[in-house]
Amino acid sequence: MKVFLPALFCLFGFSASAQWLPFLKHKRYPALPEVCSAPVQVKAQAFSKAVLKPGVLGLTSYGLSMNEYTVMKTAQHQMRFREYENASYSFNELAKIYVQLNKMSEAKWFFLQSNNLSRQQNNDRLTIANLIELASVKSTIGDFELAQQDLEEARSLATAHNWQDDLVNVQKSVTGLQRNKLIALKSEARIAQTAEHNL
Repeated sequence: MKVFLPALFCLFGFSASAQWLPFLKHKRYPALPEVCSAPVQVKAQAFSKAVLKPGVLGLTSYGLSMNEYTVMKTAQHQMRFREYENASYSFNELAKIYVQLNKMSEAKWFFLQSNNLSRQQNNDRLTIANLIELASVKSTIGDFELAQQDLEEARSLATAHNWQDDLVNVQKSVTGLQRNKLIALKSEARIAQTAEHNL
């Protein structure tokens, strides 16, 4: 019985190919003749060059959060393996992300951490950059005296190395600090005047 059944299937088995079944044959139509025509001639024209301006996309809060997560993980890795020079740059970048997120206390803390690490590594360029950014954050918070101290320290470091570009950046920050201080004083005077007037 075991031999009989497979032999029976082999004997009466049909192929799955459609060429064996006559009722599935399709009618063949004649092939279309090839059309030979003259090649199309295109006149050369002078195309004006399009000027593409690079689009600047605003960073979304999601993008900033993803950047924050990535840089934080990188900084944690660098601190774990004592890569302090790289960690100081990561902390600086993280602080800039917090400035964009308008989280000034976190930005201040990470600028201070980056500043401490850059001082330990004797990286005066990064120290000056950190002091300028830190002064900007302190100015935004309203700590004008501490911001002035940071800018004076940055100026003394830049003067000691005779780095003119850093001196120019410090001077711009001092001008911005004075402008912010003046705006804050005017707004305080206006608030006090309004309060006296309402009494």
